[in-house]
Amino acid sequence: MSSVSEAFLKELPKCEHHLHLEGTLEPDLLFPLAARNNVTLPANFPKSVAELNATYNSFANLQDFLNYYYIGTNVLITEQDFHDLAWAYFTKVSSQGLVHAEVFYDPQSHTERGISLETVTKGFTRACKRAERELGITSRLIMCLLRHTEPSACLELVKAAAPLIKDGTIQGLGLDSAEKPFPPELFTECYNEAKSLNPDLQLTAHAGEEGPAQYVSNALDLLHVTRIDHGINSVQDPELLQRLARERILLTVCPLSNVKLQVVKAVKELPLQQLLDNDVPFSLNSDDPAYFGGYILDNYLQVARDFPHWDYSTWAKIASNAVQGSWIDDKRKQDILEQIETVLTKYTSV
Repeated sequence: MSSVSEAFLKELPKCEHHLHLEGTLEPDLLFPLAARNNVTLPANFPKSVAELNATYNSFANLQDFLNYYYIGTNVLITEQDFHDLAWAYFTKVSSQGLVHAEVFYDPQSHTERGISLETVTKGFTRACKRAERELGITSRLIMCLLRHTEPSACLELVKAAAPLIKDGTIQGLGLDSAEKPFPPELFTECYNEAKSLNPDLQLTAHAGEEGPAQYVSNALDLLHVTRIDHGINSVQDPELLQRLARERILLTVCPLSNVKLQVVKAVKELPLQQLLDNDVPFSLNSDDPAYFGGYILDNYLQVARDFPHWDYSTWAKIASNAVQGSWIDDKRKQDILEQIETVLTKYTSV
C-alpha cells in the first residue's frame, strides 16, 4: 500500500514530456475517424473497439506495437482529425493534474501517405493553443524523426520543416521508433541542420530503452540533446549516471509502457530508486496511452503502488524535477513549483 494518498497524486501538478500524440488514438476515436474519412482498415485488423482493446493488451514487443500504431495513423487525414486527436488527449488529462505537456508527433507517418506537414502541424498546434486557452495547460510541440527510415529521409523532413522550426511552431526535435538497429549517431546531420535553423530549438532523443547505455552517451555527445527519452539503461554505466545528475539531464521514463512492451516484467523492476539515489532527474510519462492502458495519472498511481515507501516529499521532488526539466520560461516554472508546494502543504500540514 502506498504511503501517499491517491487524492494527493491526482492533485499533484504534473508535467508530461513523453507523449506521442498519435499514440493517444483510442479505439473509440479510431473507428469513427476511419468511417469519416472512408478509410478501409486491413482485413485482419480487429473489427470492434473491444477486439482492438484486447489486441492492445497483448503486444509481444516494441515492433508488434509499432505495426498497429502505424496502421492506426492511416485514419488521420484532415487538419480537423489531428486537432480532434490532440484535443481528446488534453481534455482527458486535464482532470489528472496535468498542467504542462511537451508532446511528440511523427510527420513521416503522414507525409508518406500524402498528408502535408502543414496539415498535421496546424491541427496539432490548434489543439495546443486551445488547451492553453480553455484548460490552462501549456504545451510544446516536438517533431520526431522515425529512426527506422533512412537518415536522408529524416534530413529531408528537417529541411521541409524549416519554416516551422524557424518561426517556433516546432519547438523541439526528437528521435523515435525502433531503437536497437538504429543508433543515435546515424542522425547527427539531421540534428545539426535543425539546430542551425533555430538556435532555440530544443533537442531530445529516445535512447536507452532497448538500446544500451552507450546510446544515451552518444545522443548526448553527438546529437547534443539536453534530454533523454526513456533512458533507463543508463544505470548500466555509473559514470553516465553521475553525468546525468551533474548536467541535470532529464530522463522521461514511461513505466506502464515499459511493462506493456516487456522491457521489464513489472514497474517495480524499473531503476527509479537508483535514479533517485543518484540524483538523476526523471519524469513519469504515458508514452502511447491508448495502446498501453494508462494516461499520466495511471502511471503515477502504479509507481506509487510499486514504490510504496516514497513519501509526500519524494513525490513533490519528482514533480518538481519534471518542472525544472521542462522547456518553459522561469516564470511558468515558478508558477508550477508554487502549485506543487501548495498541494504538498495541503496534504502534509497537521
